[in-house]
Amino acid sequence: MRTDSSPGTLPAREHLPAGDAGTPVLDVVIPVYNEEKDLGPCVIRLQDHLKRTFPYAFRITVADNASTDTTPQVARRLEAELAEVTSFRLEQKGRGRALRTVWSASDAPVLAYMDVDLSTDLNALLPLVAPLISGHSDLAIGSRLARSSRVVRGAKREFISRSYNLILRGSLQARFSDAQCGFKAIRRDVARVLLPMVEDTGWFFDTEMLVIAERAGLRIHEVPVDWVDDPDSTVHLVKTATDDLRGVWRVGKALATGSLPLDRIARPFGDDPRDRDIQDVPTGLARQLVGFCVVGALSTLFYLVLYSLFREFSGSQIANALALLVSAVANTAANRRLTFGVRGRGGAVRHQAQGLVVFGIGLALTSGSLAALNAASSDPAHSTELAVLVAANLAATVLRFLLFRAWVFPDRDGSREASSTVPAARNPSSPTYTAVPGGHQSQGPLPQRPAHPPCAQGAGMTTRLRAGEAADGTWRDATTQVQPVRPHDTDPGGPR
Repeated sequence: MRTDSSPGTLPAREHLPAGDAGTPVLDVVIPVYNEEKDLGPCVIRLQDHLKRTFPYAFRITVADNASTDTTPQVARRLEAELAEVTSFRLEQKGRGRALRTVWSASDAPVLAYMDVDLSTDLNALLPLVAPLISGHSDLAIGSRLARSSRVVRGAKREFISRSYNLILRGSLQARFSDAQCGFKAIRRDVARVLLPMVEDTGWFFDTEMLVIAERAGLRIHEVPVDWVDDPDSTVHLVKTATDDLRGVWRVGKALATGSLPLDRIARPFGDDPRDRDIQDVPTGLARQLVGFCVVGALSTLFYLVLYSLFREFSGSQIANALALLVSAVANTAANRRLTFGVRGRGGAVRHQAQGLVVFGIGLALTSGSLAALNAASSDPAHSTELAVLVAANLAATVLRFLLFRAWVFPDRDGSREASSTVPAARNPSSPTYTAVPGGHQSQGPLPQRPAHPPCAQGAGMTTRLRAGEAADGTWRDATTQVQPVRPHDTDPGGPR
């Protein structure tokens, strides 16, 4: 997928190399708001599970969303007692805001999150992150709606969950099965360019991230999970559902207008290195042929309907010219978006002008065919006219595809300059990111869990997170001061 203003694409996925570096491979974030009761047992259980089953170094990060109870104190105590645990304090609520802030500051190559209630069976954690470590997939989600999943929850939540996912399939053409399961993971290199495109800071964050990733062609791995509903959940279903529907409308509108630069996160053809050695095979030709044929078939039907309508009050030549003109404009717009993946308004006028030239060639073919028919018969039947026009349009279609591919929408990806967006690298001395010359992100080999884990950070340390600098500077979250909660901290909104 590309546009005329494409800043570049993600590199091919690769298996994270194994090694002995001290950087954790996995960073599991637990966003919490007023969870003083469940936080301790959750973190202890998760840490014990990872130490027993996860073969690489890991980190557990507690992201406190402006809690007003003793949750921050519990998080700092866990940080002091458990070497693999760290905590961040955010002064604003929002699960999406917490994930984006912490993920942007993390140096782990694989980032995950789960809900504090641990409703999902932890045995699914390794299958969730394994495809990301191996380079097979870009994102991974737990699915409660897969056939092999085993789920225990009430009829109300079951109905809401399935209805929401049906809405996503019908409105946004989502193909993933479960957008709301609090059990997801993403590669850091993907998060660096994907998260700046996600606007929501609340519960719709997951859905928006998945929809954008899927539309950009990223690979989403689904893991069937065993899931038991938490009867004490504080999520406000009505408010959450309303916010989600607003998000669906906003994202759907952005996709329809082409305002999302999906080409920023597109993968190149052939992640397998062997695919890069293939010569003389045009990239994406098969997909473009299929898309062009579909658009062409619909355009032909549209053209024939228009011709029949115009023929009621005009001659065959005028009806043909008008029908071909209207259908040509629609055909160029559809092929621009669907067949050749050009999005946005840049170059649209030029493409339509070139399309009109192609239209002129098609007009010459079809008009010449009609002229030949009228010369052979003074009063041809309407069905005969349609048959001749279909044959002429088939010939014009082949020529149109060749002109579209070689002239109107040529693939200039190979000649484009490198992206001006400079990826970021982790600065070991600070959670903020610093640019690396050459545009490559520093990343050490895949580390094993150290025999003697380093000491945890002091509970009184203050950390600054600069959200958004990991990508292109488009994130607008202010710098977040991470510090212990004050007894008078309050939040006017209800718990989510």
